[in-house]
Amino acid sequence: MPNNEAPVRWLVLVIKVPAEPSRHRVAVWRELRRIGALSLGQGVWAVPDVPVFADGVSRVITLTEQAGGQAMTLTASGRGAEDAARFQAMFTAARSEDWTEFLADCGKFEAELAKEIRIAKFTLAELEEEEQSLERLRRWHRDLTARDVFGAPEAATAGKRLKECTAACEDYAERVFRALHETPGGHDR
Repeated sequence: MPNNEAPVRWLVLVIKVPAEPSRHRVAVWRELRRIGALSLGQGVWAVPDVPVFADGVSRVITLTEQAGGQAMTLTASGRGAEDAARFQAMFTAARSEDWTEFLADCGKFEAELAKEIRIAKFTLAELEEEEQSLERLRRWHRDLTARDVFGAPEAATAGKRLKECTAACEDYAERVFRALHETPGGHDR
């Protein structure tokens, strides 16, 4: 890390939630995962201290308190440059895992479109389902981009793959509309 850069500050969340009912622990855990918090150990999580995480951290604290648990938020920066770099690398590795999962889902989406084209399933219902899947990919990409504050290497590929998925869906939509407007004799109206 260059000397002219301020060290990245982190929010370290120490969470204690009663064991029962388990739904409370699960709700807190899901929210921590949803915001992209880095698990440091049982009940200890961290996120960069940047605005994109503020609402999620507040939700985690609220869920914890509603469950009768305790949440403590600490600010940390690492004792030295090596610690700060290690923390950043751990966080970026977690984002890389997220991006890898996203890329796999892009492949599944394109495979599903290819299957529908292969079997000539050109219906409005199927098109709507595929458009909903594409919208889910778009939301996921937007969420991952927001929390990938250090720029995982897979992010650029993910943006490209999302554009490819969008183009594939547009191609499928054109095929659906052509199929729906064909006359029984094979001529367009």
